[in-house]
Order: sequence, then structure tokens, then C-alpha cells
Amino acid sequence: MSDQDRLVAGRYRLTRQLGRGGMGTVWLASDALLDRQVAVKKLRVPAHLEDDDRARLYERTRREARSAARISHPSVIIVHDVVEDDGLPCIVMEYVPSRSLSQVLKEDGPLSPERVAGAGLAMASALRAAHGAGVLHRDVKPANVLLSAPHSAHGAHGGRTVLTDFGIAAASGTSTLTRTGEFVGSIDYAAPERMQGGVSGPAADVWALGATLYEAVEGKPPFRRDTWVETAYATASEPPQPMERAGALAPLIERLLEKEPGERPTLEEAEAMLSGSTATVASGGAAAATRPEGTGSGAPAGAEVLTAGPAEPATATTGAQRRTTVGGGNGAEPTLATGRHPRRRGRALAWAVTVAVVGCAAATGGWWFARDSTATPATSAASPSTAPSGSASPSPSRPATPEGYHRVQDPLGFSVDVPDGWHRQATSGEQADYIAPSGRTGLKFSVLDFADTSPLHHWRQLEPEVRAKSPGYERLRMNATAYQGEPAAIWEYTWQGRVRPYHVVDLGFGKVGETQYAIYLSAPDAEWDAAKPYFDVAAQSFRVTE
Repeated sequence: MSDQDRLVAGRYRLTRQLGRGGMGTVWLASDALLDRQVAVKKLRVPAHLEDDDRARLYERTRREARSAARISHPSVIIVHDVVEDDGLPCIVMEYVPSRSLSQVLKEDGPLSPERVAGAGLAMASALRAAHGAGVLHRDVKPANVLLSAPHSAHGAHGGRTVLTDFGIAAASGTSTLTRTGEFVGSIDYAAPERMQGGVSGPAADVWALGATLYEAVEGKPPFRRDTWVETAYATASEPPQPMERAGALAPLIERLLEKEPGERPTLEEAEAMLSGSTATVASGGAAAATRPEGTGSGAPAGAEVLTAGPAEPATATTGAQRRTTVGGGNGAEPTLATGRHPRRRGRALAWAVTVAVVGCAAATGGWWFARDSTATPATSAASPSTAPSGSASPSPSRPATPEGYHRVQDPLGFSVDVPDGWHRQATSGEQADYIAPSGRTGLKFSVLDFADTSPLHHWRQLEPEVRAKSPGYERLRMNATAYQGEPAAIWEYTWQGRVRPYHVVDLGFGKVGETQYAIYLSAPDAEWDAAKPYFDVAAQSFRVTE
């Protein structure tokens, strides 16, 4: 039987259905008492639901109303009332003539960067108001963003942007409504820490904002894969798919999608960037406003509003910066090259690793998400079983040297397994190269004493210099991880040599303010699949001996 024309709570007459989701149906209704149009969200309860699950859904609906009612902001839906109909809770909200962002994308296609910047500014401001009221949204996505007229994909960014559906919001001082191991939300927009079962704080809403803005301008979610498991894996381990339409918004969106919560901008910083970007993307120019590099907890790693890279040039030195040849500045091919190319991953292997661990991700806190996305359990660069004797973690016996490799005790104070037939070439007192007979493939090990806020921060400072010296530079990934019990960062990219493209992976690790180590592999891109195991074995076997 249709609910159309029914009177709810003796006051709200349902006129037509506006939308339907997993948790309920939204109706346009007429408020007979105040003679106005409202939206009524009726809870939908699946048949044969257990009593405890039913009670949890009821309470979740009531919390949605309470959460939204705590927030006073023009870009947050206004809740008028909570009533019951046939024993089910219903939320009575303001009616906003609009389409959801997901509808606009489906019907009109991706939005212009200018339109996305305007909508993003409203969303960031709304989320900041929610967080100020002690409410986390936890389900920011295009379906929960309403765009009122005018909402042309390519027109001006006029009209109202409204954040709605606080159905899984978390308010300060309230208990969780999820069971152990249950994930509630939309996986395409869920931050890595949420899928790991860790603490979901304001930074998770920042991530979801970034994923929503990405889809708004590109027309697809940033990490969407064929299955939800592969999507979760990509979210935690891969960079977003390259942006083609974002223009000047791309650097900001990349920062919103940082894997580490503390590396993402705060909502205040996102608002400042978006405020500058609305004018910038309209004119196609660079943003004029900049801010100093953040150094405290939670500060974003980048500096410019809409340009890539830090505001100040890199001042610290790493193994990558000290290489005698970084890229092909003179058109020649160095022995150890640098660069990036869309990587040909062993997807079957990655899938096997994912399937093996996804079943225990909720119970274990999702430890596997912190691992290097291409490594097997035996060779992971982030494996906790490979801690060196000098680290804070226990130092288990190192694995046996594989066939075709030999153990070296390097004068720089480390031991490692390198391929037979490779020769050592010391380029300085702080790094050593081990070169293949062809001279085109090699491993570089750096041991440096310097202080920096994190290995990831250091890679970011260094990247502009590498890009400038490496023709055709393209970054594949740059994200934080853990290695041998210490903070680490993995950086992978390709660049174009005079004769052939080269592929590089660089793992930096070490405690803040102490010795920094780096394990670096460079090889011709066409030979990358055969060369990558050299890096895996080095990462597995590396030990500090001093």
C-alpha cells in the first residue's frame, strides 16, 4: 500500500516521494498546522530484523535528528520535529528544492572546478560547525549533499549547498551504535582509519570531504575498484586515480586524501584554501594566498593554497637529494635513475593478501592497511618481523639469504642481502650503491643524520627538486607507512631517461631527530617486474649493525 496522501502524526500529509535509501524514504509533505512544505524521512525496517537490530535502527534515527538539531548553520539541514508513524520514528526536516550531488553527477556529468570549489567551501564550513557542536557526520558523500538551483554543472556556484543525513553521526558523550566488527557508512568515502577499526575523528570527515570533491569534479570516486575489498585496499594503500579535470583544485584534494589523519588539513585550513580557490579556478590562475608550512600535530604537509609542493625549498638532505645524478637533467641516463610510471602491480598477489587478512581486519584493528601495498607477508617493507637490532622493536632472527643473493656487511653500519654479481660503489660517506652488471639497475642505501618532522614530510620537501631534475616525472604514490617498528614513508615514481623510462621506489624510515635510513631501487621501467624483488629482499633483510 502506498504512503502517498497519508497523514503522519495527524499533521504531515505525504504528497510525493523525494528519495529512497538504505535506511529510509524521504517524502515531500504538507504541514497542515503551519501551512508549509516539509520533508519527512520515514525509517525503513527490513523484514525479519532481530529485536536488538531494530532497536539500534530506531535509536540511530533519533540520533540523526538530535545531531542535526545541535548544529546551526545554513548548509546543514534544519530538523523541525521527530514523530512516530506506525511505531516507526520519522524525522521532519526543512524542504530544500534541490537535487543531490549524486543525482547531478548522474544526470549532468562532472561539475566544473569553480562549482566544486563553491560547494566544497559550504561543506567544509558546515562540517566545521558540526564538529564545533560535538558532532561527527561519518557519512559525507555525494548522495548526502543537496544542491539547490542554480546547480548547473558548468555555471556559477550560486544556489545553496546543504549537508544532510546525519544518520550515522557520532555525538560527544554517546555510545557507539555498531556491533563489534560492523562497518557503517559508504566505503567509497570512508577514511583508511575508519576501515582499520581505529579512532574515527574529525579528520575522517575531512577525508570524506576530499573524496566527495574528487568525485564531483572527476565524475567517479577516487579509489573505486571492481569489488569492495579491492576498493578498501586501494583506499588504504594506493594514491587516488590521477585527476584530469580538477585543475587548480587537484593539490587541495590530494591533501584532503592523505592516508595519515594528521597529514590532512583542518577544516579551517580547507575553508581558507577553498575561499582562495573559488576565485582562482574561475580565472585559471594560481592562488595568491599562501600559508606557512605546518609543523604541529594535525597541520597539513603542503603550503600553497592551490600549487603543489611546500612553500619553502627543502633544506634537509636525504639519500635521494645527495645522489650525484637525480633524474636526467642533461638528457643522459644515470646509473641510478629516478622516475614513475603507472605501475603494473601483481593484482592476483595483492588480491590474495587482501582476502587473507580482510576477515580479521575488524578484530585486529586493520593492521594490514599499514603495509606496503605490493609486498607479500614474507617481503613486506612494513613487516613488523624485520626489525633491526638498533630499533625499539624486538629483533627476530633475519630470514635466510635467498638463492642468488649474498649477505654484505656494509662499512656504513648495516647488513643486507644483495644479488650475486652486483658491485659496491660508494658515492659518499653516507650512502652506498650496489649496481647490477648491466649498470642500469641498482640499489642505494643511505644513512643520514638529520632532524625532520617525519619521513613523509621529508619526501614532500624533496619532491619539487626531484621533479625539476627528472624529465617526465610522474608520482605513483607517496604515503606514510611503518617499517621495523619506526615511522616510514614509501615513494614511487617514474621519469624519462634519454633512451628509456626509469622506475623508482624509495623507502625512508627512522625516528624523528635520529638517524634516517633509505632503501632505494631504480631500474628501467620495462624491467620493473623483474627488478622489484631486489627491493623486497633488501627491505626484508636490512639490519643496522652499529
